[in-house]
Amino acid sequence: MMVHIPHVLTAEQVAHCRAVFDQAAWVDGRGTAGHQSAQVKKNLQLPEDSPQARELGELVLRALERSPLFISAVLPQRVFPPLFNRYDTQMNFGSHVDNAIRPIPGTPLRLRTDVSATLFLSDPDSYDGGELVVEDTYGSHSVKLPAGELILYPASSLHHVTPVTRGVRLASFFWIQSMVRDVSQRALLFDLDMALMQLNKEVPQSPSLVMLTGVYHNLLRQWAEP
Repeated sequence: MMVHIPHVLTAEQVAHCRAVFDQAAWVDGRGTAGHQSAQVKKNLQLPEDSPQARELGELVLRALERSPLFISAVLPQRVFPPLFNRYDTQMNFGSHVDNAIRPIPGTPLRLRTDVSATLFLSDPDSYDGGELVVEDTYGSHSVKLPAGELILYPASSLHHVTPVTRGVRLASFFWIQSMVRDVSQRALLFDLDMALMQLNKEVPQSPSLVMLTGVYHNLLRQWAEP
């Protein structure tokens, strides 16, 4: 499933990211790509161990912790430290599937990439092209969001970034290992949680809410990996 998370970062936080980017040294983005992806990846990236990447990564992680919609959609067990990329004119990223397993830098841990995430950091009218295109059984979905907004999609999806033809496209990207590995189970839990939130607004005193909340947690208990 694809989920749009609006307003992850404030306008002030986005402006801070851009100010840091202006002073940063960018490197070839192929350094963090797998063998197949490296052949079609043409962009720039902040070095993942740079002070700038660590500072902005912490900013993004703190923002995600404050987003109930993000938590509900992915049920995160581990989040890969956010990375940051830049597409100048004529840069793009051809069709690829993200690596299934990624070691978390500086730790002995590995992360299974259940969900991929792109956080847009450029205003959409400041560049042409640069759409994220995700392919699934229902066709191709083109995504270009306002700065500070996030798109989540299955890491197993074939996807690409179209060539930038004007301006600069800035974004953060990362992966999440969910407590619930199966995407269909995760989608059911998300739909149930969204329905519970809506019912709580419409009929906050309904005894059915307690029963349905119990169903949600019993399903999560059955499907979650500790």
